[in-house]
Amino acid sequence: MRVLVVEDDDGVADAVLEALAAHGHTAIRAARAAEVWGNAHDADVVLLDLGLPDADGLDVLRRLRRITSTPVLVLTARGTERDVVRGLRLGADDYVVKPVRLRELLARMEAVARRARAGRADDGAAADVVEIEDLQIDLGARRATVGGREINLTVKEFEILAALARRPGAAVSRQQLLDEVWGDAYLAVSRSLDVHLAALRAKLGRPGLLTTIRGFGFRLGG
Repeated sequence: MRVLVVEDDDGVADAVLEALAAHGHTAIRAARAAEVWGNAHDADVVLLDLGLPDADGLDVLRRLRRITSTPVLVLTARGTERDVVRGLRLGADDYVVKPVRLRELLARMEAVARRARAGRADDGAAADVVEIEDLQIDLGARRATVGGREINLTVKEFEILAALARRPGAAVSRQQLLDEVWGDAYLAVSRSLDVHLAALRAKLGRPGLLTTIRGFGFRLGG
């Protein structure tokens, strides 16, 4: 598995990274919240410490839940019942209090990854293909066709289309789209989104299919 280890303590991070490598996993470390957003989409599991130097870990968890369904296992020294309940309610798949035995941590991590895989399998393969009028988006293959003709999209154009296609007919805010496609709306250039959307609309060639909701965001279909 690809594991994103979000941990500012060098000693803890080194021990976890070593254990993960010994068990055949690929691990990437983020020592700060700012390093999370560029790596979160590529991870199979996120191990998240709450005591980060540049942000509260619960805020990081909240934002992760907005931009990805990747399972998150919180690994932290905060062990009060209130902390545990808040973490789970914000979307953590498991909550482990330090110190923890590495074998137990690995077992819990593998368990949340198994549950996530099972959940995706239960959704069925059909959920990977979205059809809106004569537009078909294959999310798994990263392909889109209009009227049976494949359209050539850039990486960002497809990611924008996919983010909207996962919620067909629903309004998606500009902030949410920036978070999901760029990883962090604060690092994205809002004007860049408008440029990509204009190019996407032109390639779709279906006026009215991708609409702007003034003052809020966008809708695909519906």
